[in-house]
Amino acid sequence: MRKIAKELGVGPMRLYDYVINRSELLDLMVDAVYAQIAEAGQHSEWRATVLALVHRTRDAALAHEWFSDLLGGRPHLGPHALAVGESTAAALSQAPGVRNLDDLQRALGALNAFIVGALRREVTERRTARSTGTDVTAWQASLGPYLTRMLKTGRYPTVARLVLDGVHLNAEETFNDNLTTILDGITGHPHT
Repeated sequence: MRKIAKELGVGPMRLYDYVINRSELLDLMVDAVYAQIAEAGQHSEWRATVLALVHRTRDAALAHEWFSDLLGGRPHLGPHALAVGESTAAALSQAPGVRNLDDLQRALGALNAFIVGALRREVTERRTARSTGTDVTAWQASLGPYLTRMLKTGRYPTVARLVLDGVHLNAEETFNDNLTTILDGITGHPHT
């Protein structure tokens, strides 16, 4: 409350002239972020709409890291959050693999689980890098000798293949590749 009051140039107690409590303030802040996401709008094709909404959600979560902390709990029910939910559900209902309401619920569940997990992981990594002063590359380098020893034991052949031969993408590329995998799964066949 103090941080927000300071940003608005008022005393913390003054905020209570406008909101009942911290929870109500958070609801308003969350819905303001959903207003930014809703600007992605509708596109002529379902996949383009979903991609636009998901990318706007990622942009919003990276710009407002606190937002990622509030994803995945109870549904947000502000007017902008509902508009984003409607746009997403309406678009997914047009996907080739979505034949009925059960399919739509599964598709929404898979997409939302991906978004929450991916954004929380990315934001957590950013916070960790800031708090420790060590980015992913430096962290990996510091653990390199240990990991090399462990992989040479032969007990972890699949992990070794992933580490040594796998493609190592940056956060945005990983997000995009995994999102493509989710959407391809929803359609029932790969996107070409």
